[in-house]
Amino acid sequence: MEVLNRHDTSLTEEGRFRLLVDAITDYAIYMLSPEGIITSWNTGAQRFKGYKPSEILGEHFSRFYLEEDRAAGIPERALATAAETGRFEGEGWRQRKDGSRFWAHVIIDPIRRPSGELIGFAKITRDLTERRAAENAIRESEEQFRRLIQGVSDYAIYMLDPKGNVSSWNFGAERIKGYRPEEIIGRHFSTFYTPEDREAGVPETALTVARAEGRFEREGWRVRKDGTRFWASVVIDVIRDDDGDVLGFAKITRDITEKMETQRALEQAREELFQSQKMEAIGQLTGGIAHDFNNLLMAVLGSLEILKKRMPQDLSLTSLVDNAMQGAQRGAALTQRMLAFSRRQELHVEPIDVSGLVRGMMDMLSRSLGPLTVIDTFFPVRLPTILTDPNQLEMAILNLVVNARDAMPSGGRIVLRASEESAPPAKSPLSPGRYVRIAVTDEGEGMDAKTLEQAVSPFFTTKGVGKGTGLGLSMVQGLTTQSGGRLFLKSKPGEGTTAELWFPVVVAERATETAADLPQREQIAPDGLRVLAVDDDGLVLMNTTLMLEDLGHTVFEAMAGSEALDILHRQPVDLVICDHAMPRMTGAQLAQAIRDEWPEMPILLATGYAELPEGAGMINLPRLGKPFSQAQLADAISRVVS
Repeated sequence: MEVLNRHDTSLTEEGRFRLLVDAITDYAIYMLSPEGIITSWNTGAQRFKGYKPSEILGEHFSRFYLEEDRAAGIPERALATAAETGRFEGEGWRQRKDGSRFWAHVIIDPIRRPSGELIGFAKITRDLTERRAAENAIRESEEQFRRLIQGVSDYAIYMLDPKGNVSSWNFGAERIKGYRPEEIIGRHFSTFYTPEDREAGVPETALTVARAEGRFEREGWRVRKDGTRFWASVVIDVIRDDDGDVLGFAKITRDITEKMETQRALEQAREELFQSQKMEAIGQLTGGIAHDFNNLLMAVLGSLEILKKRMPQDLSLTSLVDNAMQGAQRGAALTQRMLAFSRRQELHVEPIDVSGLVRGMMDMLSRSLGPLTVIDTFFPVRLPTILTDPNQLEMAILNLVVNARDAMPSGGRIVLRASEESAPPAKSPLSPGRYVRIAVTDEGEGMDAKTLEQAVSPFFTTKGVGKGTGLGLSMVQGLTTQSGGRLFLKSKPGEGTTAELWFPVVVAERATETAADLPQREQIAPDGLRVLAVDDDGLVLMNTTLMLEDLGHTVFEAMAGSEALDILHRQPVDLVICDHAMPRMTGAQLAQAIRDEWPEMPILLATGYAELPEGAGMINLPRLGKPFSQAQLADAISRVVS
């Protein structure tokens, strides 16, 4: 304090500005005449560009630009932009006295008299290729330096005394932080810090580091006069006299909130893109696996079904076949979950009254819980109609209830409720509108943030080895997404978990139209048909033939599209059942060729895919999903043959 007092008599306001600029080492700060002639030069400028004041004063500032930039008139355009708009900012290559180049960030602000007359420009350049601590020296008059600092609007540049009290204040500081000079000069700079940072001693730490190391640089939240916060880039340089005693500190603050938010948005977009690509890749993989798996299950289930019908009625043998069929059916259910996750399952949508659907499955839910768990339901008498697959919705609700039961190994209470909502949760991808929300809440131990984030990831499970596939929530998510809705999970450790299914409300006209479009089933299946079965998989073809013959039909077999067309030219046929995924000629292509010659021929497309690939054509053909039972085959035939 004594050192500062020793200089108080000689430090006018202009002197403090001069000391301030003289202490800045990371910025080239100098003035230009209206024509662009250099009229002042600081140490930072000399360090960046290599010119001494005697070599550069009176020269035009365009000599720092590359030859091609000068030829393009870039220096003149920069001054014109600053004079017309009040500011120029840009980045580009600049060259030093020795001809070497550096990448510079440049700001040019016009300096005007109170009358509005342009008297020059304040120019600040920062070398972004290398940041080094150095001292800036200002060689011009104190009035020029004062105008220079006051002309800077994008940086808060001010001085602190050794105790941290504000002793000068520029226009940029007023613009960024909201205080007029008379409101802030004399107050401690910790005023700009958040309460938590002040409590942690961050302001004092900054000055301590600056004293010890000569410089302090950090980013963090700061507070404006109106209480709003902004993300700031802060540099504090210590100011010393010739004896090394501390006179104060030079402080530069820049509001980089927009830059930070842009960076955060970019990182979020990258993460979302990565997740989208990952899920798409897994979806394609599971869809392909499901197709091959369905063909295998088709062979197993078909053979077992025919075997059971033809074998002697031996209870011991029948039970073994039943067990094998149940195992294969569980495999088919797993395949459906994989398809649901990859959003490639075929949904048989229809208008649904959620209240009625849940009431109809209460007995099944109660049997699934066991004696230690109770379930309470809170459903309105009527809810608006939604459009989805009722069987898949029942499976989704059952899955969520079983998950809730498993989260409470010692028992507890599960709440199942539904309600109409007029707006989706904040920051959700759902559009505004009317929704039906189905929520399942448990009293379990809950999930931490990391587990919650992974909960819907495929094959992730917390149930231990052999107790879960990790596809349950993925299946639920796939169903809601295909239905135009969304799955939301809410959970905290010790507070249980709530799973919410959001489905858009369907207006009555659309529901009626959609219901009318659903295929209507014939009650009586025709028999004695001549059926052409086409499949490139011999096992599947054999089982399909056995099922058809067992139903009383005459079957012609083909393992390729060309072979099927040859048969059609030789034999009268009442129905064609063909696989889609065949080499050389797909089922859809075969169907098109058949329709070209026999327009009225009934065709049933059997496929292990839940959806046909892009460009497959004939996507409106009646389809039979693999694996199918004999009853499902008979039912499909009754729907396509009148």
